[in-house]
Amino acid sequence: MAGRTKITDAEALAYHLEPRPGKLDINASTAMTTQRDLSLAYSPGVAVPCEAIAADPATAYDYTTKGNLVAVISNGTAVLGLGNLGALASKPVMEGKAVLFKRFADVNSIDIELDTEDPDAFVQAVRLMGPSFGGINLEDIKAPECFIIESRLKEEMDIPVFHDDQHGTAVICAAGLINALHISGKRIEDVRIVLNGAGAAGIACLELLKSMGARHENCIMCDTKGVIWQGRTEGMNQWKSAHAVKSDLRTLDEAMKGADVFLGVSAKGAVTAEMVTNMAENPVIFAMANPDPEITPEEAHEVRPDAIVATGRSDYPNQVNNVLGFPYLFRGALDIHARAINDEMKIACAEALAALAREDVPDEVAMAYGRKLSFGRDYIIPTPFDPRLIHVIPPAVARAGMETGVARRPIVDMEGYTHALAARMDPTASIVQGISARARQAQATMIFAEGDDPRVLRAAVAYQRNGYGKALVVGREDDVRAKLATAGIGDAVRELEIVNAANTRHLSTYKTFLYERLQRQGFDAQDVHRMASRDRHVFAALMLAHDHGDGLVTGATRKSAHAIRLLDHVFDIRDNPDAVGITALLHRGRIVLIGDTLVHEWPEEEDLATIAEAGARVARGFGMEPRVAFVSFSTFGYPVSERATKMHLAPRVLEERGANFEYEGEMTVDVALNPDVAANYPFSRLTGPANVLVVPARHSASISVKLMQEMAGATVIGPILTGIDRPVQIASTGSRASDILNMALLAACRVGG
Repeated sequence: MAGRTKITDAEALAYHLEPRPGKLDINASTAMTTQRDLSLAYSPGVAVPCEAIAADPATAYDYTTKGNLVAVISNGTAVLGLGNLGALASKPVMEGKAVLFKRFADVNSIDIELDTEDPDAFVQAVRLMGPSFGGINLEDIKAPECFIIESRLKEEMDIPVFHDDQHGTAVICAAGLINALHISGKRIEDVRIVLNGAGAAGIACLELLKSMGARHENCIMCDTKGVIWQGRTEGMNQWKSAHAVKSDLRTLDEAMKGADVFLGVSAKGAVTAEMVTNMAENPVIFAMANPDPEITPEEAHEVRPDAIVATGRSDYPNQVNNVLGFPYLFRGALDIHARAINDEMKIACAEALAALAREDVPDEVAMAYGRKLSFGRDYIIPTPFDPRLIHVIPPAVARAGMETGVARRPIVDMEGYTHALAARMDPTASIVQGISARARQAQATMIFAEGDDPRVLRAAVAYQRNGYGKALVVGREDDVRAKLATAGIGDAVRELEIVNAANTRHLSTYKTFLYERLQRQGFDAQDVHRMASRDRHVFAALMLAHDHGDGLVTGATRKSAHAIRLLDHVFDIRDNPDAVGITALLHRGRIVLIGDTLVHEWPEEEDLATIAEAGARVARGFGMEPRVAFVSFSTFGYPVSERATKMHLAPRVLEERGANFEYEGEMTVDVALNPDVAANYPFSRLTGPANVLVVPARHSASISVKLMQEMAGATVIGPILTGIDRPVQIASTGSRASDILNMALLAACRVGG
């Protein structure tokens, strides 16, 4: 399958170091600007909710963040697959878990690392922190202590306590198994299940499946010493003993004969092809060991084409990924102010996930993964970026919690709750994920023009190592080698193809092409030779013009106007009416496109209509249905101004052209973006807030973008150059390596082309 991601140690450390150490920030959710704000936030105003909570503790969910705050807690005794690294070394993982809570379910989370391996001390510390949180997510605690800690905290606390290493894996495994058995025509009550790996996750998987109907006598648990059978004493504990069966089977090999289902949470290579061969018809194989499964899907399918295979890896179909479970379990539990997350809620989560995978998959999910997905052997579990998860799974969890009596505050209007959840979905991450997946599918050869800049080199290395395609770097090999070494990725020089005029056999062809374009514009043969052989922007553009690459990224070392002037020697940009720059602003879960930010200095109404069309193309490239607003300081004719006239006339041009998207104007920005303000103009043709803003001039576009970037912290992608013959993207001089990489992905996907 297309390029698997390669991540170096240096890249991983840089990700956690920049732009600030760690992965989390804390932002105030209320106004904090005036003295009155401070008086309300702290003294004396804060005394009022304090007294209200003292009188009625349940109101803490109304006046504090408790109802949307989860603690991710570990002592670092079982960090990923790395073992006992200690509390402090577990912090990056716990921060990462907190980020996932926020990204996927809008649950605020804080990581807490406890420096103790004593279960009593751990329980006491967590129990005392209970009033602060709406739920506790335990993570990376070794067995058997994790069982003891979770059991005691559940008994002693009145908020949900959930050990994700156990139950998160179990829930997703159960969801996948529901659908795998559906496809194979088998019932959970009848199948023989073999589990390899008697740790926290394995035991939780078997316990949940038994609560769903799997029979105890049909479930064989194995560990490193073989089958766990009644009477065995070696390597046993009370949790393993609960799953011991009467059996003459002693090895995993023996247990696999005739088995319908294999569940693996053990180690790479634990399952052989012969074992798979001996399984029953339509075997189900969940090889969930990470990073390498017990047996790969290729190995399993080679001997059993009828097998349904899932792994824990994202580069294979059917990923058993905990992020499909824990954010939405807690979302549903928090929203009913639950006292616990019980088995019924976990089963409801699994069944809802299974049902979602059987539904028709939206186009935006297909776009995100670069292929059409449909229920079947290679799609039994929803993908993590399915936008429906947020409004499908939590209601199912909440409903189960209410039915089983753990809800303090049941949800009365479930339909309204579902709509509210859908509104919480952050579309920006899905859009970026979609671009990434499409770029990986395209496998474009990308030309990075400025190989003398370390940011460009890091972006080129990331492009190739993330499996997007081949990176061509324009530069001198010794210079590139030195800069890569300084950046801590010196080994990448063997992976990149470095190109310059001194080592290409195409220079003569390039010069002939360029001379034919420029000979009547005051350039002689010597001028053309200098440009083609010495200017990296021109040389890279010539490579692209001759199909020696599929896309081009430049501009990181030259101002955009200068970069356009150089590229214009090879491609028609400045005198091309269709060439437009569109910038994407991503802020607080919202994306707005602004144009023109690159080419048109002072566009007239015809130009503005063209800019609107370019913005619509880019919007559709991002998977959005465009709603274009021509923005000004005037709204539908008032106040009257000569400068607003062209914004008033531009929609008429689109009407004459028969534009096939929503557009309206002229209007102020608040009318374009704020539904409450827009409601004052019921005749507007826009059915919702605009997502494409066409502004009067390039300077106003630039001011708008930079103001949002600096004052509001918006993420900026672009300007995205559209309307020219080849996919060329121009980064800004202030771009980071990640920004340059984003521009390369846009070029690879031909967004706006």
